[in-house]
Amino acid sequence: MDRRVMHQGGKLISGMKALAATVALALLSGCVTTPVGQYSKQESAQIAQRLTTDIGMLASEEFGGRRPGTAGEDLTLDYVRKNLESAGYVSGTNDPANPWRAPVELVSTRPEGGSMEIVLGRKRIVLPPEQSVVYSARKRTLVEQAPILFVGFESETLGEDVIRGNVIAMLAEPGVSPQRRSDFFDKGAAAVITLVETEDDVASVKASRNRERLSRPSKNDDFLSAYATYGAFGNAIGNAEWTKLLAQAQEDEFSPVTLKAEVTLEALTDRHDVRTANLIGMLPGTKPGTGAVLLLAHWDHLGDCGPLEDADRLCNGAVDNASGVSLMMELARQLSASGPHDRDIYVLATTAEEWGLIGAEAFAESPPIPLETIVAAFNFDTVAIARSGSPVGFVGEGRTRLDDVVREVMGEAAREFADRELTEQFIRRQDAWALLQHDVPAVVLSTAFGDKAALDSYLIGRYHRAADNPDTLELGGAIEDLKLHQMLVERIASTTRYPLP
Repeated sequence: MDRRVMHQGGKLISGMKALAATVALALLSGCVTTPVGQYSKQESAQIAQRLTTDIGMLASEEFGGRRPGTAGEDLTLDYVRKNLESAGYVSGTNDPANPWRAPVELVSTRPEGGSMEIVLGRKRIVLPPEQSVVYSARKRTLVEQAPILFVGFESETLGEDVIRGNVIAMLAEPGVSPQRRSDFFDKGAAAVITLVETEDDVASVKASRNRERLSRPSKNDDFLSAYATYGAFGNAIGNAEWTKLLAQAQEDEFSPVTLKAEVTLEALTDRHDVRTANLIGMLPGTKPGTGAVLLLAHWDHLGDCGPLEDADRLCNGAVDNASGVSLMMELARQLSASGPHDRDIYVLATTAEEWGLIGAEAFAESPPIPLETIVAAFNFDTVAIARSGSPVGFVGEGRTRLDDVVREVMGEAAREFADRELTEQFIRRQDAWALLQHDVPAVVLSTAFGDKAALDSYLIGRYHRAADNPDTLELGGAIEDLKLHQMLVERIASTTRYPLP
């Protein structure tokens, strides 16, 4: 700049231009001191305030823990919809009959009773309730005097011709039993009795299953699954026979044995339908047909889940997952403000994640757009626990085509990856997994899964407990994750910056 200009027109112009130069230098200084991968202090403070407000509302007493099928669900979905609408989003269900909300069919089941009776000749023995339990998802399921096939530890080697129509008695194997039971039911078993060693094992089963469960209606509803202790089962069929069977089950050449005894099993269940929904919004892109980016977070939590004797039983789910929904809404606002973008951006709030990724699976089975058009999907779950500067957990690394662009943006943002051994253990425990099973490139990028100490503290002390309240939030890492995702989605939503092969 020619300094002579500063003096033309007298002191007034000189002073105004000097002030303008000072402001420009200040602005330039601000740009230099704010790293590429971060918001300015003022922006961060504003974002933190919005996140605090949104999380506080979603995790409030009024929303009742956001259990599917309750008034809290309607409050939650209305709140998310209004926030997305105010940011310029429209319904993304692509179903005029169901704008914004995509219905998901659920059934609620709670065990109400059952019995197991062994019949051996004229002898009938009802197994004691403290040593046995029977479950089914139907209101009443009954199998009367059916033959019992003892299979020991076998499963894979047994064909349908051996299994069909029999009640299978199998020895429990930690970590393996669920898959073996599933295999037997697939092969037509009339019921499966899992034999466990002690009454404590039966008590553990009851603690896990004697509560309300939400699931999708399926053929599995007809399955009759029972548990009994070694002692109770042995006493019913004869202790000498039981001792002999246990010994045979350890042999390499063991073959299933049809017992002389028969069994009658009955299960009673409180069962009713539950009305719930995924919420889907969409920010239209300027180049239709070029694909879409998907943001998702599960909105549901557990409602009342604390011990009956506790004064506060309400599990508000502030971190899990009011924080994820709130971060997703904030990202939606940021992307709307920085648009328009070439590709459509979809926002998905899923139901019933806490009961097995049900909402995400329902979306994958009945998507509003072809799944192959989803260029990238980013899941937000349990985000408000890690401090600023924490490494980023990359859940889904090596499983999609997104690795290269994630590494590029992570480098530009000067962020560090967390240990993969820490993040990989969560791959099946969040909604992105349901999408990965349908070949959708879905990942999680979060400091929450990168800070082991913070994550362990949360999981031990507040996870699925009444202590998960809005006053326990740590938003430093979440806000940095927000900026990282904004950079990623803005790049991927551009057909020139992220062209498809």
